[in-house]
Amino acid sequence: MSENKVMQRLAKLRSGMAAEGLDWYIINGSDAHMSEYVAPHWRTRAFISGFTGSAGTVLVSKDGAWLWTDSRYFIQAAEQLDGSGIELMKMDMEGVPTIDDFIISHSTPGAVIGTCRYEISLKELWAKQELFQRRQVTYRATDDLLDRIWDDRPGLPATKLHDMPVSICGRSREDKLDDIRKALKEKGASCTLVAAIDDIAWITNLRGSDVECNPVFLSYLFISQDRAVLFTDPSRFTKELASEIGKAFEIRPYDAVMEDMPGLLKDGGVVLYDPARINAGFASCLGGKDVDVHSRDVSTDLKACKNSTELEGMRKSHVLDGVAFVNAFSKVDFSAVDGTYDEIAISSLFEAERKKLEGYQGPSFNPISGFGPHGAMCHYSATPESSARIDHDGLLVLDTGSQFDFGMTDITRTLLFGEATAEQKKDYTLVLKGHLALSRQRFIAGTRGYQLDVLAKQFMWNEGMSFYHGTGHGVGFNLNVHEGPMKISAHPVDVALEPGMVVSDEPGIYKEGRHGIRIENLVAVREEGRTEFGLFLGFEVLTLVPYERRLIDTSLLTEEERKQVDDYHKRVHDSLVDLVDKDARPWLEAMTAPLE
Repeated sequence: MSENKVMQRLAKLRSGMAAEGLDWYIINGSDAHMSEYVAPHWRTRAFISGFTGSAGTVLVSKDGAWLWTDSRYFIQAAEQLDGSGIELMKMDMEGVPTIDDFIISHSTPGAVIGTCRYEISLKELWAKQELFQRRQVTYRATDDLLDRIWDDRPGLPATKLHDMPVSICGRSREDKLDDIRKALKEKGASCTLVAAIDDIAWITNLRGSDVECNPVFLSYLFISQDRAVLFTDPSRFTKELASEIGKAFEIRPYDAVMEDMPGLLKDGGVVLYDPARINAGFASCLGGKDVDVHSRDVSTDLKACKNSTELEGMRKSHVLDGVAFVNAFSKVDFSAVDGTYDEIAISSLFEAERKKLEGYQGPSFNPISGFGPHGAMCHYSATPESSARIDHDGLLVLDTGSQFDFGMTDITRTLLFGEATAEQKKDYTLVLKGHLALSRQRFIAGTRGYQLDVLAKQFMWNEGMSFYHGTGHGVGFNLNVHEGPMKISAHPVDVALEPGMVVSDEPGIYKEGRHGIRIENLVAVREEGRTEFGLFLGFEVLTLVPYERRLIDTSLLTEEERKQVDDYHKRVHDSLVDLVDKDARPWLEAMTAPLE
């Protein structure tokens, strides 16, 4: 986006702020469901700033503008904000204030802050109001000011829905409603309002395509002991599907939810809802801050632990993705550093093979294919204009995933073109050692992800290096590639890892202007056995893709690590050899041979 457009939009926004009596306006780039990935209608952060990353907050004042984002996007944001008049604020870096501290230090008593009520959760609104009230600053949930200046704003999506059979998802929607109602009783609640759209897709066994790469649909779901009301656009349903869904759910229009809530709650009782996922627009139609049960949605915990049918579908998905990887990259000449390939061409080769697979629906997120310095931008997304040619020796970080009818994948491999430097081999091997250490660890039931995080970082820490993104995120079953509530990271998320949870194992090293390295497998938590000390858990590695053996410095590996790599490669070989193209088998044999 041109800097002139950004400046023009900022000027129009400031006029709207003045009319509303606002000194500050905050744009979170979220949707009305607090989703990570949003439909075009809600890409407000990109509209106002030109920054297209999936995380960040824009702050606008009468005479300034700032963007806070995390380390995944520092390089990308600096490039996209250049010349816009918006200053980049690097979150969690020494000397960089939080957005709240920044506003407080630059405000006088009586100042007013605004945020669109549909872009902020009730939890955050309450916390902000309490914080700023102590400073004699007002924090308000407002109308959507961008809606007044966004002339060609995309409308709300209403894609068609399809039903997921029990043979694929393992449990009927009626069974899931029973599980939720039982949990509500245990928590002392009579009903619940669910706003997380991936949770709703899981509960209903329905899938849509309102958000790119995420098979979800805009909706709200009210559940009590005797009724379930699904608020979504009725035009999504065929007559047959509406009849089938009508056996378990009443269907009402999406935009009727706030008007209908008082009637649904007229009989009294306690509502359970997650204030972190309910937008501030619901403040007037729910019980208040101290009335209801505020808890993570029941469905979030149920969804996180995959049942046996879902796990089997995830295993099948990874076998197929392994086949596509081998078929694609057995055709690549990795000695070609003459510009034959570029970043998009490499990711497109993999995508072309995936399209041949049974049950393939499309990518689970936009591909990350970064060569050389672009690999150091850990969430870089190549465009036709930016796609770097592979015209010299270097590393390419390829992070891609598949949505299947029966599961999902998320795989990262770092590929070597030409010859590697000693530095690149050392960095790759340090990442690999951490990746292996995490995946082989047994741990006692009740362990949280943050208690395991150092396993992936220990070797690079010893060399004075680190990374700042999460080590592992939860993964959905034909849903969102990032799924809670569990996480493996330095942040103390108080959620135990439980059997059936699927998480990523993805340490990395990123050296600005030089190279990036990331290795990612998906792993499923499983029971490993019980001793006199309790139940122990471990990880089943789902991903079946060879490591980049030419980057492994075997002198840095222990015998245990060598055996772990060799055992993994044998499993990859045996799982794929009869399924890959005949011409691809020699490459698979070479890539999975024992380390020398």
